Amino acid sequence: MKSKLLMLLGATATILASALAAQAQTALKWAHVYETSEPFHTESVWAAEEIAKRTEGRYKIDVFPASQLGKEADLNQGLKLGTVDIIISGSSFAAREYAPIGVTYFPYTFRDPAHLIAYTKSDVFKQLAKGYEEASGNHITAVTYYGTRHTTSNKPIAKCSDMQGLKMRVPDVPAYLAMPRACGANTTPIAFAEVYLALQNGTVEAQENPLTTIEAKKFFEVQKHIVLTGHIVDHLNTVVSKNLWSQLSDADKQIFTEVMQEAAERATKIIEEREQKLVQTFQERGVEVTEIDKADFEATVMDKVALEDFGYKKEDWEAIRAVK
Repeated sequence: MKSKLLMLLGATATILASALAAQAQTALKWAHVYETSEPFHTESVWAAEEIAKRTEGRYKIDVFPASQLGKEADLNQGLKLGTVDIIISGSSFAAREYAPIGVTYFPYTFRDPAHLIAYTKSDVFKQLAKGYEEASGNHITAVTYYGTRHTTSNKPIAKCSDMQGLKMRVPDVPAYLAMPRACGANTTPIAFAEVYLALQNGTVEAQENPLTTIEAKKFFEVQKHIVLTGHIVDHLNTVVSKNLWSQLSDADKQIFTEVMQEAAERATKIIEEREQKLVQTFQERGVEVTEIDKADFEATVMDKVALEDFGYKKEDWEAIRAVK
């Protein structure tokens, strides 16, 4: 009788412990617009699992890829509304809250991926990230190299003036628009998820994105030329909502930051390795890949576009350019 009672008490204690653990677990939503094959997703899933391990299961993070919880603008709005807790998004969207951080998207700011990563460790990055946090309440934990943006088109492009009158899809972001408009393209904002169809049916004749995105979204199937304009060395921020960040203990903030930065480094490495192989891959698929006179493009942009027109500070841009 006594042993049965002990067994019953033990079972009850186990059930109660499980119930308490379930109550203590915090469920979080991590969202982005990228495909499940891309490292921005695979490394987010890794980070979600790693955070669960390092916090002994106190956080259960579900990752929602491919615009499942909305387009990128919706996800940024979701940080305020509480519909998402963590997102991966570009500084172009952060610039809607704090314009100066968008200077990183101004054409030909970064020399290469190494320059971008050096910037993320600099004082100017800390200042811009702090300005964004003060304006939005949201916290940037990590930065991932997204890729160097190039142009795809159904007509050959060798110099800036060849883009005159070209119907081109460009995100509705001032800095993204700078190069195409300086070169005379007719820019059209189309949602990321709808670009393939727009290229296929001729709504637009061109678009711009990194080589990895061109592959993942299969834009090469509906474009004849990949033009290595290299106009923006792009990146994504891992952003934690004001509500979540304010509730985390200092110890958990450190865990979230360390894991998210590790995930960003892992994704960055994958992107760099993929980019190095893709030019040959596209050529083997019959797509014409061409170099351009980058100096011509840069000179045209600097002649026709002023940093101040976008709300950027020239001193920030110069500080970034000076980062070694």
